Amino acid sequence: MEACITPLPEISKASDVAGGAVKRWPQRLTAVPPRVSRGTVRGVTARSFAQDTELWRRRVRHYKSVASQLEQKGRYRNVLDMNALAGDPLWVMNMVPTVANATTLGAIYERGLIGSYQDWCEGMSTYPRTYDLIHADSVFTLYKDRCEMDRILLEMDRILRPRGTVIVREDVDMLVKVKSLADGMRWESQIVDHEDGPLVREKILLVVKTYWTAQDQDQ
Repeated sequence: MEACITPLPEISKASDVAGGAVKRWPQRLTAVPPRVSRGTVRGVTARSFAQDTELWRRRVRHYKSVASQLEQKGRYRNVLDMNALAGDPLWVMNMVPTVANATTLGAIYERGLIGSYQDWCEGMSTYPRTYDLIHADSVFTLYKDRCEMDRILLEMDRILRPRGTVIVREDVDMLVKVKSLADGMRWESQIVDHEDGPLVREKILLVVKTYWTAQDQDQ
């Protein structure tokens, strides 16, 4: 297990904080995490962290403009990001895909958020929680050479509550394949344009998991 543990930096005196001091809550949510400031998180700098924060603000505004149910208070309590970078206060659970070779989980913890590493070709330990909203940014592209996309979709279906929502971001060619499988699972789905307009190849798939029974299928 030692290989899975990220050691804290050594300190020179008792008054130092190993790893770096974090801001008080709730400022620590948006402050640059200490390990990002120190440059120990591969691929994430203070500048890219700030850009990612602003990107999420833009994305959330766009999501609300194309999916009216996101404005309903109390509908979405447990939310999951399947491909978190440095996390976001929007999500209850920030998952870092193992295939991404990212080391950002420590930064997620420093922000006061919850997260874990996950191989989406395998089942996720969710007990005792299921989710109202799942966000999947480029997850199917990440795993296209690892496992079939229907395997990932079935796991998403398992951890998603009935009438729950999924937001998938992918290149349009990949997204069309995902939509075909989602429709076969009796999910209600529609493809909408990227927040930067229709000329961007990346599109967004909005999905709602329907509630149905075997009797409905017979009819």
